[in-house]
Amino acid sequence: MKAIILIVSTDIYLVHGAKLYIMAKPRTLYICAHCGAQHPKWQGKCDSCGEWNSLQEELVAGGNAGKSEPSKPGRTPRRSQAISIREVQADALARMKTQEPEFDRVLGGGLVPGGVSLIGGQPGIGKSTLLLQMALKINAKVLYVSGEESIQQIKMRADRLIADQNPDCLLLSATEVEQILKQADDHQPQWMIIDSIQTLNSLQVDSTPGSITQIRECTAMLTDYAKEHNVPVTLIGHITKEGVIAGPKLLEHMVDCVLQFEGDRQHAYRLLRSIKNRFGSTDELGIYEMRTDGLRAVENPSMILMENATHDLSGSAIAASLEGIRPMMVEVQALVSSAVYGTPQRSTTGFELNRLHMLLAVLEKRVGFFFNQQDVFLNIAGGFRVSDPSMDLAVIIALVSSFNDEAVLKEYAFCGEVGLSGEIRPIARAEIRILEAERMGFRKIYLPHQNLKKLDTQDYTIECIGFKKIDDLIGSLFD
Repeated sequence: MKAIILIVSTDIYLVHGAKLYIMAKPRTLYICAHCGAQHPKWQGKCDSCGEWNSLQEELVAGGNAGKSEPSKPGRTPRRSQAISIREVQADALARMKTQEPEFDRVLGGGLVPGGVSLIGGQPGIGKSTLLLQMALKINAKVLYVSGEESIQQIKMRADRLIADQNPDCLLLSATEVEQILKQADDHQPQWMIIDSIQTLNSLQVDSTPGSITQIRECTAMLTDYAKEHNVPVTLIGHITKEGVIAGPKLLEHMVDCVLQFEGDRQHAYRLLRSIKNRFGSTDELGIYEMRTDGLRAVENPSMILMENATHDLSGSAIAASLEGIRPMMVEVQALVSSAVYGTPQRSTTGFELNRLHMLLAVLEKRVGFFFNQQDVFLNIAGGFRVSDPSMDLAVIIALVSSFNDEAVLKEYAFCGEVGLSGEIRPIARAEIRILEAERMGFRKIYLPHQNLKKLDTQDYTIECIGFKKIDDLIGSLFD
């Protein structure tokens, strides 16, 4: 029986036998990249979440409500029943170790069956390399799906990383999520890796790959598969120029774990942070070193960061920093010189610029160091970006050291937050910082007086010295 298509005005009708269908017409919608709300026309502010300039144009299939149209296959709903929490056996979902201690640490102990993880980072930072080398080392069946490379290209990269490769590592080059799920049903993997979620598309969605609708729908289908088959799924996500994961903000709410892989491409070290983790803590941090044969875990970051420290020169101070719950001894470098041009320059690498401006104002107002005719450059050695408030004390000491051109002894370490009135405010987990400084061979550590009062200094071989004001500390170090 032949079908007849009728075009009446702007409507398209399909006559098939005795039935009349109204065909779906493409129409334009504007979808918010943050919350996924749909708008019939463009506007500067989203009415649902209040974000500005977040609406993106999408071409979707039309259709009029209440009129019959050919049915479209949807996702198969998961069948589940309510059960008492006391009857649930949590031991049945034992975590899967990835043979990468740093990655397992950040996840909270390993991959959770049925858990969906999303890892994002800048291009070339090493996201695909990290997951591929884990897939090659783990003792489990892995389905590695790439929408960006052919299986021959993946094999070339795998040969460069690991010689003794996992024979159960299956490679698939595909972009249609329906084909990926069919291959997963056929091979029954124990872990599935998608590289990357922005390259996938679903035949059930009439929009281009990488669009908000496609990313949301593909993630939902992969999440349904993970929960139904108790298979951990790890997604690689691209990031925008603002540094956030591309796609709707809803994407981060759909997954169970969001990881951020960051670092300076000009340096060898990479940081793996946990932004969201439903099955563990977000305080853990993984540190890797990029080498020619792949990424290697750094078990003692303080030793690596300290091996090239410039102890005999002015403008250098060592901070007992804390990234999550992991202590690290970080070198702070400062350079203060006379301004050549009329307006002094302020530049930072790895440290917040506004925080530097505040510390310079405190030094000028409370201590009497005038930087208004000085160029100030600040650098965190090793290419790390730190946000720990306890770095303030080391930054101030490095600035004053460069200003006076007087070096600080290499056996001294500093940790403390500086307030606007020049007071040294207490910090969190001071005991861990002291133990790390003691292990690294430091002779003295300067910290807030309030933290010192709560400690038993007899438990440490390192000398702990507490101060309340920065002018007192500067006066004791630079006589």
